[in-house]
Amino acid sequence: MIVFLFILGIILVSADQLIKYWAVKVLMPVKTMDFIRIGDLEILGLRYTENAGAAFSSFRGEKWFLIGFVSVMLVFLVIFTIKYKYKRPVFLISSVMIISGGIGNLIDRIRMGYVVDYLDVKLFNFAIFNFADVCVVVGAAIMLLFVLIAEPKLEKAEKENNDGQA
Repeated sequence: MIVFLFILGIILVSADQLIKYWAVKVLMPVKTMDFIRIGDLEILGLRYTENAGAAFSSFRGEKWFLIGFVSVMLVFLVIFTIKYKYKRPVFLISSVMIISGGIGNLIDRIRMGYVVDYLDVKLFNFAIFNFADVCVVVGAAIMLLFVLIAEPKLEKAEKENNDGQA
Protein backbone atom coordinates (compact mmCIF):
# COMPACT_ATOMS: atom_id res chain seq x y z
CA MET A 1 0.00 0.00 0.00
CA ILE A 2 2.86 2.39 0.80
CA VAL A 3 4.35 1.94 -2.69
CA PHE A 4 0.94 2.59 -4.29
CA LEU A 5 0.48 5.77 -2.21
CA PHE A 6 3.97 6.99 -3.08
CA ILE A 7 3.39 6.38 -6.80
CA LEU A 8 -0.03 8.07 -6.58
CA GLY A 9 1.61 11.11 -4.98
CA ILE A 10 4.25 11.28 -7.70
CA ILE A 11 1.57 10.98 -10.41
CA LEU A 12 -0.57 13.75 -8.88
CA VAL A 13 2.34 16.17 -8.39
CA SER A 14 3.66 15.38 -11.89
CA ALA A 15 0.23 15.90 -13.47
CA ASP A 16 -0.10 19.23 -11.68
CA GLN A 17 3.31 20.41 -12.83
CA LEU A 18 2.78 19.22 -16.41
CA ILE A 19 -0.58 21.00 -16.67
CA LYS A 20 0.97 24.18 -15.26
CA TYR A 21 3.83 23.87 -17.76
CA TRP A 22 1.22 23.62 -20.53
CA ALA A 23 -0.61 26.63 -19.09
CA VAL A 24 2.57 28.72 -19.18
CA LYS A 25 3.56 27.64 -22.70
CA VAL A 26 0.15 27.54 -24.40
CA LEU A 27 -2.41 29.40 -22.30
CA MET A 28 -0.33 32.35 -21.10
CA PRO A 29 0.17 33.81 -24.61
CA VAL A 30 -3.58 33.70 -25.40
CA LYS A 31 -4.73 34.36 -21.78
CA THR A 32 -8.08 32.54 -22.10
CA MET A 33 -9.72 29.57 -23.87
CA ASP A 34 -13.07 27.82 -23.85
CA PHE A 35 -12.92 24.47 -22.12
CA ILE A 36 -16.36 23.07 -21.33
CA ARG A 37 -19.30 24.62 -23.15
CA ILE A 38 -22.86 23.39 -23.72
CA GLY A 39 -24.35 25.39 -26.58
CA ASP A 40 -24.04 29.04 -25.64
CA LEU A 41 -23.44 28.23 -21.97
CA GLU A 42 -19.79 28.23 -21.00
CA ILE A 43 -19.37 26.11 -17.88
CA LEU A 44 -15.61 26.01 -17.37
CA GLY A 45 -13.03 28.13 -19.10
CA LEU A 46 -9.26 28.28 -19.03
CA ARG A 47 -7.71 31.58 -18.01
CA TYR A 48 -4.04 32.03 -17.17
CA THR A 49 -3.36 33.83 -13.90
CA GLU A 50 -0.47 34.10 -11.47
CA ASN A 51 -1.66 33.99 -7.87
CA ALA A 52 0.86 35.42 -5.41
CA GLY A 53 -1.56 34.72 -2.56
CA ALA A 54 -3.53 31.79 -1.23
CA ALA A 55 -7.20 30.91 -1.82
CA PHE A 56 -9.13 33.82 -3.34
CA SER A 57 -5.79 35.74 -3.43
CA SER A 58 -5.73 36.08 0.35
CA PHE A 59 -2.27 36.72 1.85
CA ARG A 60 -1.18 38.19 -1.49
CA GLY A 61 2.56 38.87 -1.50
CA GLU A 62 3.22 36.86 1.66
CA LYS A 63 5.41 34.30 -0.13
CA TRP A 64 7.51 33.19 2.84
CA PHE A 65 4.56 33.03 5.21
CA LEU A 66 2.66 30.85 2.72
CA ILE A 67 5.68 28.61 2.11
CA GLY A 68 6.16 28.16 5.86
CA PHE A 69 2.49 27.66 6.63
CA VAL A 70 1.93 25.10 3.86
CA SER A 71 5.13 23.25 4.80
CA VAL A 72 4.07 23.03 8.46
CA MET A 73 0.58 21.86 7.49
CA LEU A 74 1.99 19.16 5.19
CA VAL A 75 4.34 17.90 7.90
CA PHE A 76 1.45 17.96 10.39
CA LEU A 77 -0.73 15.88 8.06
CA VAL A 78 2.03 13.31 7.52
CA ILE A 79 2.67 13.05 11.28
CA PHE A 80 -1.07 12.89 12.06
CA THR A 81 -1.55 10.09 9.54
CA ILE A 82 1.42 8.11 10.90
CA LYS A 83 0.68 8.78 14.60
CA TYR A 84 -2.94 7.71 14.48
CA LYS A 85 -2.03 4.78 12.25
CA TYR A 86 -4.93 5.23 9.89
CA LYS A 87 -4.82 2.12 7.74
CA ARG A 88 -8.05 2.65 5.85
CA PRO A 89 -7.31 3.16 2.13
CA VAL A 90 -9.85 5.99 1.79
CA PHE A 91 -8.14 8.02 4.50
CA LEU A 92 -4.67 7.31 3.14
CA ILE A 93 -5.60 8.21 -0.44
CA SER A 94 -7.27 11.44 0.70
CA SER A 95 -4.11 12.29 2.68
CA VAL A 96 -1.97 11.71 -0.41
CA MET A 97 -4.29 13.94 -2.45
CA ILE A 98 -3.99 16.80 0.06
CA ILE A 99 -0.22 16.39 0.42
CA SER A 100 0.30 16.16 -3.36
CA GLY A 101 -1.77 19.27 -4.02
CA GLY A 102 0.12 21.13 -1.33
CA ILE A 103 3.45 20.05 -2.78
CA GLY A 104 2.37 21.03 -6.31
CA ASN A 105 1.53 24.58 -5.26
CA LEU A 106 4.56 24.74 -2.96
CA ILE A 107 6.84 23.95 -5.91
CA ASP A 108 5.36 26.92 -7.83
CA ARG A 109 5.59 29.26 -4.87
CA ILE A 110 9.23 28.38 -4.14
CA ARG A 111 10.31 28.36 -7.78
CA MET A 112 8.40 31.40 -9.08
CA GLY A 113 6.95 33.24 -6.09
CA TYR A 114 3.38 32.61 -7.26
CA VAL A 115 1.06 29.74 -8.19
CA VAL A 116 -0.11 29.25 -11.77
CA ASP A 117 -3.92 29.05 -11.86
CA TYR A 118 -6.00 28.33 -14.95
CA LEU A 119 -9.42 26.75 -14.18
CA ASP A 120 -12.15 29.40 -14.37
CA VAL A 121 -15.72 28.43 -13.40
CA LYS A 122 -18.01 30.42 -15.67
CA LEU A 123 -21.39 29.36 -14.22
CA PHE A 124 -20.86 31.62 -11.21
CA ASN A 125 -18.24 34.01 -9.91
CA PHE A 126 -15.54 31.88 -8.34
CA ALA A 127 -11.79 32.00 -7.85
CA ILE A 128 -9.53 30.72 -10.62
CA PHE A 129 -7.77 27.57 -9.44
CA ASN A 130 -5.63 24.65 -10.60
CA PHE A 131 -5.29 20.86 -10.43
CA ALA A 132 -3.34 21.02 -7.15
CA ASP A 133 -6.20 22.99 -5.59
CA VAL A 134 -8.64 20.34 -6.82
CA CYS A 135 -6.51 17.63 -5.18
CA VAL A 136 -6.48 19.51 -1.87
CA VAL A 137 -10.21 20.29 -1.83
CA VAL A 138 -11.38 16.85 -3.01
CA GLY A 139 -8.92 15.11 -0.67
CA ALA A 140 -10.04 17.24 2.29
CA ALA A 141 -13.73 16.64 1.52
CA ILE A 142 -13.20 12.87 1.29
CA MET A 143 -11.16 12.88 4.51
CA LEU A 144 -13.75 14.95 6.36
CA LEU A 145 -16.62 12.72 5.25
CA PHE A 146 -14.62 9.62 6.11
CA VAL A 147 -13.56 10.79 9.59
CA LEU A 148 -16.98 12.19 10.54
CA ILE A 149 -19.30 9.62 8.95
CA ALA A 150 -17.68 6.42 7.67
CA GLU A 151 -14.99 5.79 10.31
CA PRO A 152 -17.35 5.87 13.32
CA LYS A 153 -19.66 3.41 11.54
CA LEU A 154 -16.75 1.13 10.64
CA GLU A 155 -15.41 1.22 14.21
CA LYS A 156 -18.86 0.44 15.60
CA ALA A 157 -19.29 -2.51 13.22
CA GLU A 158 -15.83 -3.84 14.11
CA LYS A 159 -16.53 -3.49 17.83
CA GLU A 160 -19.84 -5.33 17.48
CA ASN A 161 -18.14 -8.03 15.42
CA ASN A 162 -15.37 -8.41 18.02
CA ASP A 163 -17.91 -8.47 20.89
CA GLY A 164 -19.85 -11.23 19.12
CA GLN A 165 -16.72 -13.36 18.78
CA ALA A 166 -15.64 -13.08 22.43
